[in-house]
Amino acid sequence: MPKKRMVVEAGPRPRYNVPMSAPLGRHTKARLTDEATGRPVACQVLHGHLHWLLDYAPAGADKAYVVEVDKGSVVTAPGVTATRKDDKIEFAIFGSPFTTYNFGKEWARPFFYPVLGPEGVQITRNYPLLEGVPGETTDHHHHKSIWVAHGDVNGVDNWSEEKDHGLQVSKRLKELVDGPVVAVLRQDLEWVSCRGKRVLAEEREVRIYAVPTSERVMDLTVTFKAPWEKVTFGDTKEGGICSVRVATSMDGSRGGKIENSYGATTEAECWGRPAPWCDYSGPVGGKVVGIAIFDTPGNLRYPTTWHVRDYGLMTANPFGLSHFRPGSGERGDHVLEKGGQLLFRYRIFMHLGDANQGHVRDKYHDYINPPKVRFEK
Repeated sequence: MPKKRMVVEAGPRPRYNVPMSAPLGRHTKARLTDEATGRPVACQVLHGHLHWLLDYAPAGADKAYVVEVDKGSVVTAPGVTATRKDDKIEFAIFGSPFTTYNFGKEWARPFFYPVLGPEGVQITRNYPLLEGVPGETTDHHHHKSIWVAHGDVNGVDNWSEEKDHGLQVSKRLKELVDGPVVAVLRQDLEWVSCRGKRVLAEEREVRIYAVPTSERVMDLTVTFKAPWEKVTFGDTKEGGICSVRVATSMDGSRGGKIENSYGATTEAECWGRPAPWCDYSGPVGGKVVGIAIFDTPGNLRYPTTWHVRDYGLMTANPFGLSHFRPGSGERGDHVLEKGGQLLFRYRIFMHLGDANQGHVRDKYHDYINPPKVRFEK
């Protein structure tokens, strides 16, 4: 494949710091240059796709690049590093710590902590990983920063840490790569009962992008599999395939703000309601920061319903319909037949300010309606 001209079409909105990808076939290396300026652009080839960050394109404009395949990127400094230390993986962006993925046997299930959001602000609650922080709440000790869980999987509670709770057991770290643009973690897990009975298999993929310090972007893909028996995800509000517990100072009950994609605010307007995204923002360490979860078209029951509370919890939960819509007669149970798969994809976007100031609406469209890419000879 000779040099190619690659054109990115911004579409109807301006684009800032958008993670991008384009297919490259079997090529494993590429060099990317901004056609207008002649400057090299950080890029990375993974699984046949070229990855880079679209820094800026005005609404309605095109941005052109020159792609040279089978040549290494001129920009080789790591934008994202992923460093494994026993059963922890530490992620840093441009040398600054971002988060640590904890998956050791001492924990009921894996989680990300700490999570240093925009400009290094600790955006999730410390408790129970770090106790004694002045002003922090100490309820719900199973709410560990950012995690995946559900409270009824064939009757097994894999949400709480009460008596006879289930566990998520790491079986294999399938992939761990980092580079100038993105770090990728892929892991096989088994969801088991308190007695070790295997109930559900999961493949988890996390992508963390090299974006400027004013924001942080993490993509989560969860693929559930039922290799041993039919699996029923029970109707319960106690769960979240993508779950966040924000810093206590951000709590809605302390002046923080809950907001969804339809403009609803407060727990009263957002809890149990379907929406493509939900955002939680508030003050931390003298700054106002926010964290949003983006649901993805194609996920079960998109747009998802939200288990989001004034005490700092925000989860994407498509299963708890009888709790979210009492009196409707609806049930949210979902059966995964033996041999079947169930896929969920989410983006976690962290920003300065509230949802409006953080341009969450536009960032959501960057995710589900990314700029179009075309190649020209």
